[in-house]
Amino acid sequence: MKLRNIAIIAHVDHGKTTLVDELLKQSGSYRENQRVAERVMDSNDLEKERGITILAKATSVVWKDTRINIVDTPGHADFGGEVERILNMVDGAIVLVDAAEGPMPQTKFVVGKALKVGLRPIVAINKVDRQDARAQEVINEVFDLFAALDANDEQLDFPILYGSGRNGWMAHSPEGPQDQGMAPLFDLVLKHVPEPTVEEAPFKMIGTLLEANPFLGRMITGRITSGSIKPNQAIKVLAQDGSLVEQGRISKILAFRGIERQPIEEGVAGDIVAIAGLSKGTVADTFCDPSVETPLKAQPIDPPTVTMTFIVNDSPLAGTEGDKVTSRVIRDRLFREAEGNVALKIEESTEKDSFYVSGRGELQLAVLIETMRREGFEIAVSRPRVVFTKSEAGEILEPIEEVLIDVDEEFSGVVVQKMSERRAEMVEMRPSGGNRVRLVFYAPTRGLIGYQSELLTDTRGTAIMNRLFHAYAPHKGEIAGRTNGVLIANEAGEAVAYALWNLEDRGPMMIEPGWKVYQGMLVGVHTRDNDLEVNVLKGKKLTNIRTTSKDEAVRLTPPIRMTLERALAWIQDDELVEVTPKSIRLRKRLLDPNERKREERRKEAEGV
Repeated sequence: MKLRNIAIIAHVDHGKTTLVDELLKQSGSYRENQRVAERVMDSNDLEKERGITILAKATSVVWKDTRINIVDTPGHADFGGEVERILNMVDGAIVLVDAAEGPMPQTKFVVGKALKVGLRPIVAINKVDRQDARAQEVINEVFDLFAALDANDEQLDFPILYGSGRNGWMAHSPEGPQDQGMAPLFDLVLKHVPEPTVEEAPFKMIGTLLEANPFLGRMITGRITSGSIKPNQAIKVLAQDGSLVEQGRISKILAFRGIERQPIEEGVAGDIVAIAGLSKGTVADTFCDPSVETPLKAQPIDPPTVTMTFIVNDSPLAGTEGDKVTSRVIRDRLFREAEGNVALKIEESTEKDSFYVSGRGELQLAVLIETMRREGFEIAVSRPRVVFTKSEAGEILEPIEEVLIDVDEEFSGVVVQKMSERRAEMVEMRPSGGNRVRLVFYAPTRGLIGYQSELLTDTRGTAIMNRLFHAYAPHKGEIAGRTNGVLIANEAGEAVAYALWNLEDRGPMMIEPGWKVYQGMLVGVHTRDNDLEVNVLKGKKLTNIRTTSKDEAVRLTPPIRMTLERALAWIQDDELVEVTPKSIRLRKRLLDPNERKREERRKEAEGV
């Protein structure tokens, strides 16, 4: 059977996974009476809840006697490590762009990688049925983007389709016809995307995706570059430097058939398959015949820009809600994650009770923490810190991001002001239709930590912010942090409504009556800039006097709800977020107030 391998590239929420649903449905991959979930490719719980693709996944459809392997790629740059490897597996790409929003930074990030690899893109303008659709202007923007990314003449001569993924049609013009369904897209893929190039050589495959299967063990997915492979065949694994990682036999070969993987008797060159039976081979390694001596070259991965410290939870409530609390279990889980996710970097501290986890951005690390807490882990995590580097001249360099903000005109002033306070430099400002403005900034990564929630507050939830790593540049200087202090519990116990009510004039609370608290835990935001220790356990003194003034009803203001991302961005360097399967608590790194005072005096003496 003839083969085609394509990737679908799009920004978050431009309809990529919905389009794959329609391709599967219209190619006959399902039985007529088969019950299929919406956005079937977003298979894990976090993807379904957030509506974003986090892990790259492959599927395949058959159209006119040709098998088309489709790879669904994440749209968020924080998960870009997935994308960079996937482009090695495909020979073409469908660039899906929203007919109203146009190409966004994440699209730019992935398209840049795809053009560098030499892929010839197909541009599909999605959601043309939107009221604010501006298909022709978006086409011009896509062309300008490709030109800015140094596309060659062949890549700039891209075919264009228009349609609506949700309504299940694509056509060569925005008006239709709509009755052909996805057939024009399928036909264009067969015509425009070349067949996989195959070398005449023994079996070689570069590992692209890694997963742990409960029945088959480690499963490595990749595209076979040359030769073929059968179950029980002896192979070896070579690292990027050519050293031998391991030797073994293939226990099973699985290929993508629709949304399911089915065992096959032989994997042939050009096809995307998953192999099982090896215990050490990982992503970017070359899986090959024992006679092969040189490994295949893998795409270089961009370096991490943000790091966090994962610490064993040592709070008084440790072990009460989760069952995985020891450093050994946390260490094994983190190193297992780093094996399959090459954009993550894990380092152990000298005390062995904490780990430095570096990644592309706060979202990537927050997703890892959320996944771990759902598995029953209890950990404490520090505020995200930026990874600095040094230039050849010894100058400190920090990561700078390109930030694109779409906002209503009336709020543009406050956005520009807040971004300039965060040492950002505005490079573009232009209208984007419907009384909205598109602002583009170059901003240091450390200035953007925690800005998302502040932006939504300033613009009444109307702004959309997208970020993308731009380059390393000289250090931009100090950036002002949080202006408010915190309210800290001074005793352990259960919070009392009467005490919280009495403390309301000190600042908004972050806890509710009945919640367990301990000494050193953050319970609220102080209205002033200093930290204040408070007693949230103090009950009302009972007397036998009954008057209207004595029996004043306790009516509490609803507390501030801290999500994981908001908590990570809000805390200071001397604070931690305690994450358990049931709770997210904020605390001081040093719980004892005397220890905190000693630490302050030590810092003052050292002039820090």
